[in-house]
Amino acid sequence: MTILPLHSYAAGRWIAPSGNITTLKSAVTGEPVAEIGSGGLDYAGMAEHARRTGGPALRTMTFHQRAAMLKALAQYLNEHRDPLYELSYETGSTKADSMIDIDGGIGTLFVYASKGKRELPDDTIYVDGALEQLSRGGNFLGQHVATSLQGVAVHINAFNFPVWGMLEKLAPTLLAGVPAIVKPASATAWLTEAAFRMMIESGLLPEGAVQLIAGPTGDLLDRLGCQDVVSFTGSAATAGMLRANPRLIANSVRFIAEQDSLNASILGPDASPGTPEFDAFVKEVHREMTAKAGQKCTAMRRLIVPDAHRDAVIEAVADRLAKTVIGNPRDEATRMGALASLAQRADVREKVEAIAREARLVHGDPQRSTSAEPTPRRALSSRRCCLPATTRTVPRASMPLRRSARSRP
Repeated sequence: MTILPLHSYAAGRWIAPSGNITTLKSAVTGEPVAEIGSGGLDYAGMAEHARRTGGPALRTMTFHQRAAMLKALAQYLNEHRDPLYELSYETGSTKADSMIDIDGGIGTLFVYASKGKRELPDDTIYVDGALEQLSRGGNFLGQHVATSLQGVAVHINAFNFPVWGMLEKLAPTLLAGVPAIVKPASATAWLTEAAFRMMIESGLLPEGAVQLIAGPTGDLLDRLGCQDVVSFTGSAATAGMLRANPRLIANSVRFIAEQDSLNASILGPDASPGTPEFDAFVKEVHREMTAKAGQKCTAMRRLIVPDAHRDAVIEAVADRLAKTVIGNPRDEATRMGALASLAQRADVREKVEAIAREARLVHGDPQRSTSAEPTPRRALSSRRCCLPATTRTVPRASMPLRRSARSRP
């Protein structure tokens, strides 16, 4: 396979990788797939290009015009998406996994285009609530309106959804009239770069509306101000490190983080083996463990089951896993592909070893697998699981509008 040089897109130009270049490897074979490096980028220039060129162009458009732009972009990507599936195999994704990422991302564009047309005005501002009387005689009134931020949105994305992760953030950002700089995770960046290149080739987006960093972000975060936004998806540790940037704090830069996941699934005591509820539970557990090799923010992190059903759940899940074909995602018989990178495989094995200090492996051998098999675990202690299910609100789809007040004398 030809090694792909991943280009950044800055100030309207494609820039070849330079500086500290990293070789990216196939999740399936371990062979080189691409090279990435952003040493030659002018990060300050990218931010200014977004603010001075992309932002004004987007803000002249109404919500309905931006929605029409998103719809046209979704249609273009939908018609040209086939080459993305081939690149997606090298991330370890099966065809079904790739459809979640690629088709799901395109579908998100369609959804926001529809919501923009149906739920937002054909205007450049969004009126928030009714007029408020501010004086006794009614000769002084106030009203809140939402307007586009006059900065840039920096999107730092995760490795598991290289297409959807980009498009799900770009859709509300562009609909809000704010330009974006996209920084994909390096491990699967070749797929993001290919989808981004299609967006530019479509000619549907105003100049400066989107830019791409293929590699590290350099000093970009130090260049941001109070009208800018950082949207991060990844680990809590990285989010904490980025959020603590002194310049972000000093300049009151908005920081949005979708970090880690603590999702749980709870089996009720009345859902005993043989009931439809029990079978549905086992089916969902298996699907969450194998789809995208378990690399989803919505994947189950823990199962909470009654002691009376514990052995039955372990047996049923292990039985389904034993029948799951794990291998090369290009093989039509494969139902679960590889983890996204060798680094991810090493991380999974390390975590399994840590859990093994308090639990017993009930299926698979992660040290012998080419790709890390899902490993349901069973606590040796007779105590009931005391970890609660955790829910959270994810702000990633929020539109970067600013709320201001206007007064009417």
